Amino acid sequence: MRSIAIINQKGGVGKTTTAVNLSSALAAKGLRVGLIDLDPQAHASLHLGINLQEPLPSVYDLLTSEKSLSDIWQPVGENFSVASSHIDLAAAEVELAGVVGREVILRDKLEVERENFDYVLIDCPPSLGILTLNALSAVDDVFLPLQPHFLALHGLSKLLQTIDLVARRLNDRLRLAGVVLCLYDTGTRLAAEVTSDVEEFFRQQRSKATPWQGVHLFESRIRRNIRLAEAPSFGESVFQYAPQSAGSQDYQALADEVISLYAKGLGVSGQELPLAA
Repeated sequence: MRSIAIINQKGGVGKTTTAVNLSSALAAKGLRVGLIDLDPQAHASLHLGINLQEPLPSVYDLLTSEKSLSDIWQPVGENFSVASSHIDLAAAEVELAGVVGREVILRDKLEVERENFDYVLIDCPPSLGILTLNALSAVDDVFLPLQPHFLALHGLSKLLQTIDLVARRLNDRLRLAGVVLCLYDTGTRLAAEVTSDVEEFFRQQRSKATPWQGVHLFESRIRRNIRLAEAPSFGESVFQYAPQSAGSQDYQALADEVISLYAKGLGVSGQELPLAA
């Protein structure tokens, strides 16, 4: 099982859109996919048409009770299940404050699912609190969605520090495995310049023994596309809502690239993969 946290503490960069549509694309290829919505805003759950008013167990129950992931998975398509979020999850940080081992609750519960899925993706909240720590403690890899904007690297150092801290103290498997450029304006000078800056930043990290030493900048770019913004209001992935759109094509290409790179060793400790040209 490949376990991936989709994370960026900056909102509005395509994090949830990437978590939902990459998961959908992988499932459409016949892979068994689980998506864990760890964000109290529950946008990934809503995006996939889950009715949050129904009294069903959620990730909140997973973290605060004896519920297991098998108790809360909800099928949303062929080969595709979601562990939905709930606004109650916002209170989990306070409720877990005195719990011993609170950072690894999700890790222990995800481990028993290893044989049931090919990929499990986690949509993390836009913060670096206990929920995000649970995700980073549970997964092997982190994917970072970035908008090609001059503020794209703003705050990145704090995120990298958190990944490094978790890798040293809680999860020695953890790697920043990939960077996905989202909301990409094809052909603009700004997008090209910021992409070059991002490439150069991570190229300079190659010589340092860090969890992001072998990071891969995905060649697939997620272009700015209105269909991606519209799809959540219909409770559908972009593949259901607008299968011929640019957004659908881009996430299809990203899924193909993810599968190909994992086949070549993406996420394996010590494996160095080249940045995109």
